[in-house]
Amino acid sequence: MEFGIALFSNVDAWKTVKRAEELGFSHAWFYDSQLLAPDIFISMALAAEHSSKIKLASGVVIPTNRIAPVCADAFATLNKLAPGRIIFGVGTGFTGRNTMGMGPMKLSAMREYIRVVYGLLKGETIEWEFEGERKKIRFLNPEFGMINLTDKIPLHISAFAPKARKMTAEIGDGWITFSASTDRAAHEVGEMAKACREVGRDRKTLYTTAFALGCVLKPGESAASPRAKAQAGPMAVVTLHGLIERSIDGLLPPYIQKLAGAYREQYATYQPADAKYLQMHKLHLLGVRPEEEKFLTEDFLRETTFTATEEVLRDRLKGFKDAGYNQFVVQLIPGHEDAIEDWARLFAKV
Repeated sequence: MEFGIALFSNVDAWKTVKRAEELGFSHAWFYDSQLLAPDIFISMALAAEHSSKIKLASGVVIPTNRIAPVCADAFATLNKLAPGRIIFGVGTGFTGRNTMGMGPMKLSAMREYIRVVYGLLKGETIEWEFEGERKKIRFLNPEFGMINLTDKIPLHISAFAPKARKMTAEIGDGWITFSASTDRAAHEVGEMAKACREVGRDRKTLYTTAFALGCVLKPGESAASPRAKAQAGPMAVVTLHGLIERSIDGLLPPYIQKLAGAYREQYATYQPADAKYLQMHKLHLLGVRPEEEKFLTEDFLRETTFTATEEVLRDRLKGFKDAGYNQFVVQLIPGHEDAIEDWARLFAKV
């Protein structure tokens, strides 16, 4: 099993990536969240320049936020800087669209986007529809050697719903999901296995990655300690953000339904009234706003994040490995990048 880190893009991220490489992490994933953080490709380029082995991945690009030729050009450029170390992670959108008040894009549109990006990365002339017209496009000067179209850039798709999982099974090199629970992780793998069977694919050929936020607790430390809230809390409150925008709280345990109800009352006070998402998504996955801290109970943090003692987390990771996950990724919170040392010690024992 391999282990990775996830980061919000920033111009100093390369320092953490360099340390991750020294500690033996296999991947560094960069969130593409415009309006929350600096540009992903600038951050990835700096990381490519300051590393030599670690794989650099987008986690994930959202097609509506960047037109296909621009995206293909960015990946081809990164592939020149770090040949064979670049991964194209893509999804229909959560953070990067919710910050603009928008829900996920259509799956069919994402599939077309992927077709265009990969056609260009293969050096093909392809038809692309833009502004109501279809035009033939291709890289015009690849022979100059300023970009790399030779080394493969694997496609990893973030997929949670049945149709998205099926598309991933059809065209993806890898599958990305979020999970802090061994039981849920095993269930998700089972669902992906069904999707693979439907399209005649061996699920073991699909590289499988789970993301989580959490905290490696010290002996006697509470899951609701200030340190745990800082490192894991952003995932817990983002769970509440998702419940507000998707209205799925009826599927959750009663105590989480109660938290969601209280959060919904708070959400009703957010301003401006016609764009409440601007306040709700401030610090989204980056931190916890003061008015959100009251929702971070110990039970809620244990339920929604990868927070426990080293011994418990080690057993949990073995469950992920046994379920068939190829990689486990932990997101590091700005200001708490030194938590990478805790995670490295834990991962070394799995």
